[in-house]
Amino acid sequence: MHYLLFYDVVPDYAQRRLPWRSEHLRLASEAHERGELLLGGALADPVDGAVLLFQGDSPAVVEQFVRADPYVRNGLVRAWRIRQWTVVVGPGATLPACAAACATETTGAVMSYVTERSPAV
Repeated sequence: MHYLLFYDVVPDYAQRRLPWRSEHLRLASEAHERGELLLGGALADPVDGAVLLFQGDSPAVVEQFVRADPYVRNGLVRAWRIRQWTVVVGPGATLPACAAACATETTGAVMSYVTERSPAV
């Protein structure tokens, strides 16, 4: 399963994070090496948050990251939330809920079109 971690950060986050940046990046790198953190980074223009993409069996790995993150522990993150994310396109995608129905509908539409437009044999 995939989980998105959203951080809402303090207004002067870009400057205030500097003393804890190397510890934060180490934590993120370790999570990435374990295969838990896939992508992560700050939002730009304005720098008012961050989004990190995790994978795991439960949100526990994300919660563990949050508890250890120096940005959270030192008040740079005003609020955070974890959302389960259903990925339907790209590496690690789960099968879309309508995959079978969509395939049947598409096949039926194509067959119907072919049947209606083909000359009689």
